[in-house]
Amino acid sequence: MLLVADRPGSLEDAHGFHKRTAGAETNVAIGLARLGLRVGWASRLGAESMARYLLAEMKREGIDCSHVVSDPAQRTGFQFKGQVTDGSDPPVEYHRKGSAASQMQVADIDQDWLCGARHLHATGVFPAISGNCYDVAATTISLMRAAGKTVSFDPNLRPSLWPSTECMREGINALALRANWVFPGIEEGRLLTGMDTPEDIAGFYRSQGVDLVVIKLGADGAYYNSGDEQGYVAGVPVAKVIDTVGAGDGFAAGVISALLEGLPLRRAVERGAWIGARAVQVLGDTEGLPTRQELEQAGL
Repeated sequence: MLLVADRPGSLEDAHGFHKRTAGAETNVAIGLARLGLRVGWASRLGAESMARYLLAEMKREGIDCSHVVSDPAQRTGFQFKGQVTDGSDPPVEYHRKGSAASQMQVADIDQDWLCGARHLHATGVFPAISGNCYDVAATTISLMRAAGKTVSFDPNLRPSLWPSTECMREGINALALRANWVFPGIEEGRLLTGMDTPEDIAGFYRSQGVDLVVIKLGADGAYYNSGDEQGYVAGVPVAKVIDTVGAGDGFAAGVISALLEGLPLRRAVERGAWIGARAVQVLGDTEGLPTRQELEQAGL
């Protein structure tokens, strides 16, 4: 769960907080569900008020939560996020160590339910929470690939959740190289690969078997490379940036939904850029994620 400060400035100076849902995977789940896709979310929560709020919100979005376990012996993870007015990244404090989700085990995976889906979206956040969560992430990706399904992976680097930068680099790349589609931000790509340009970062992953690499360039748009096709998509102009958190998740929802609908790659990246631009104009992670009707009205 996310608690967003009610005023700009340091977190310690905030007197009130707005309650929101949060989480890279759940943001993408909500984004895809609003566009009309059938989405399932698997996780572990506590049974306290925060857990009940999160579960109710995800169900309200039409997401299948049948594989979310509510354990009264555990507590739901949460985070504080500051409010900024200059478009910079807001301060974030995580309270996830020992959370209910961090207790997930490989034995919790329902392989029939998982592989009944045609696509899996994974990020680098969940596997960073604990060693067993890393094993769960790696196993779900491997099961989906073995079943002939597609997997997208967003590194979503959270250095504070890893023992070291090198450990993070090795762990994230090991997962990324199992996926079909990889969506790093430009700075993430540089840290993970040691390369500098979008072309070289994409080449690092493509040369090791990744089918598609889409690199997010912030206000400058995105670069994509599938081997057969590559190019740049311009960023969508935004009058005022309110909060950058969640933009990459909106971008991922746009690209994934378009590719699953069979749209051309360039159109998929254009949809991602448009949704990402909407996401930075709101305070929370999901308020800017469009409905199918809004998407069609925009011609995307």
